[in-house]
Amino acid sequence: MNIDDIFSQRKRRWNKLISVRKSTESQERECPRCKHSTPVRMLAANHWICGECNYYFSMTPKDRLELVCDDDSFKELYAKLKSSDPLHFPEYEKKLESCRRKTGQQDAVVTGICKIADKRAAIAVLDSRFLMGSMGTVVGEKIVRLTEYAGKKKLPLIIFSASGGARMQEGLFSLMQMAKTGAAIEKYKEAGGLFISCLTNPTTGGVSASFASLGDIILAEPDALICFAGPRVIEQTIGQKLPEGFQRAEFLLEHGMVDRIVERGELRDVLARILAMHTK
Repeated sequence: MNIDDIFSQRKRRWNKLISVRKSTESQERECPRCKHSTPVRMLAANHWICGECNYYFSMTPKDRLELVCDDDSFKELYAKLKSSDPLHFPEYEKKLESCRRKTGQQDAVVTGICKIADKRAAIAVLDSRFLMGSMGTVVGEKIVRLTEYAGKKKLPLIIFSASGGARMQEGLFSLMQMAKTGAAIEKYKEAGGLFISCLTNPTTGGVSASFASLGDIILAEPDALICFAGPRVIEQTIGQKLPEGFQRAEFLLEHGMVDRIVERGELRDVLARILAMHTK
């Protein structure tokens, strides 16, 4: 890829990020941290980061893929898999249908293959809009299938985690996905596969305790909450105040739990460099 192609791709990507429908150009989003309201088009142009306090808004899988993938290179896999209601949990089917209408997806993860700086990779992005990105049977199955596909095709694997943990509406069927995804990831790594785990806010519960923590390289977004049980649960259990910033990405970096904290604007370039070093 020559320098003209690189600049051309970046120009098209920039135009995608700042182009929103006219009906939404006047809409604003309030920052949960500083309460400053920013037009949606400005947030999109700034990678969904508050310009006042640098708060990171959650990103949809579509926005995330546009941020890191080469233009028009993403091809979705396993899009039609849908969760059932194995426990007949009250209101679960209604919630699933509501999330499907809201997100346009069948479940809480989008999986597929893409190119990043012309390097092929398998990629998955969890969606916090779909039952808080919780891991049920379909999320686990899609992660496993993508991992096995990456192993067969000898592709690096990248997973963006954003999750509240295992999906309680599926009980043990959900908890089984922790062992299932972990086993698939370990088998893939033993065969020489490269797994890059990208932790976003929040990455908690069964996801943090399974595949999200198994990366050969673990990246995190600034100030992301990364934990098994949240700080309020721990404080109520032990009756003590936790250290400032406990379970945030910066705290975990200091204690060797993540390898690097990466700003969104740098993420594509960091991934491209890693892939260039580790792939032929």
